[in-house]
Amino acid sequence: MDLSASTATLAAAAADIVRLVPARYTDPLLSGLLLTAGRDGVVLAASDRERTARVSCDALVHTDGTVLVPAKPLAETLRALDVDRVRLVVEGSRLAIRADGARFALPLLDAALHPGVPTPPPPGGTVSGAKLSTALSTVSATASRDDTLPVFAGVRLRAEDGALVLRATDRYRMAIATVPATDLSPDIDVLVPAGLLSEVAKQASGEVSLATDPNRFTLSWGNTTVTTAVLDGVFLSESSLVLNTVDTWVETDADTLLAAARRVALYTDARGVLQIEVGDHELRLRGTDPQAGEAEESVKATVEGGRTSPAVQSRYLIDALRPYTGTRIRLSIQPGMRATVITSVDEQEVPIKYLMMPLLPPRQ
Repeated sequence: MDLSASTATLAAAAADIVRLVPARYTDPLLSGLLLTAGRDGVVLAASDRERTARVSCDALVHTDGTVLVPAKPLAETLRALDVDRVRLVVEGSRLAIRADGARFALPLLDAALHPGVPTPPPPGGTVSGAKLSTALSTVSATASRDDTLPVFAGVRLRAEDGALVLRATDRYRMAIATVPATDLSPDIDVLVPAGLLSEVAKQASGEVSLATDPNRFTLSWGNTTVTTAVLDGVFLSESSLVLNTVDTWVETDADTLLAAARRVALYTDARGVLQIEVGDHELRLRGTDPQAGEAEESVKATVEGGRTSPAVQSRYLIDALRPYTGTRIRLSIQPGMRATVITSVDEQEVPIKYLMMPLLPPRQ
């Protein structure tokens, strides 16, 4: 293999691949980056058997070929170069990275033993990359970080009434977002690892194509395609939550409430318990910690119904308010240990619903 290409283009592609498919150091082959050069340019690909990614780049190919090299050293070397063009050429058992006045060489791994990257299934609909990123940045953050509970560490993506609905929960909160879609296949109903989707949210642009086949889900945008194994996420639904006993409705400014929550959260106890007290025309936030002291702050609000006043995890409240920046929000509060639902008063491009389970208030 022998090719020349833009250093910046190759560096960006290698960096994207490394983030989409993190290296598995227990298996050098699965920590490798597969480069395939042909008349259409060069394709960079990686696989850890559960997920795969490929990025195609323009390149001037002098000699076709396929090589497998350690992914991270290649990505870091390309990122460190400050030249416009770089040449990649096989020299014996090494892949040489050549630039003006410099040469770096990486060992060749056995490409024949690499699992490869499968051809993606036919597209099953498209969504806006910007809107998908907005939805994913909120929804994937509510998934569990506990890998021992993989069913709670994913995001359920499901076709509903021609739109793509995303749901995730860590059992204490749930976020639901609806993304408009075009020609969406009604067969899409998958549970996808939240960690991967968090990275997709950072990279996706333009139109994103979605595709599914048994046990796999694929997203494609621009020159990038990523495929992952999926889990059964049918259980992941808000239908099991009681949402019909709301007795208190509160409307307020999201930015004002978020700023107050951040300040009062500094005075919460080790559990981060923040008390929301509903008044006639305000919300009062209270935090108490035996060591840090105590704080309270009032926010103007429109209140209807009762005066149910839940205690919530301060970090969850702050996370829940971020997607509503610049808008007014509605809190639908239920009595007892039932979820509080946060929605936007105004119409959103990507409608988001956030549910939080209450906590027991701190002992006085």
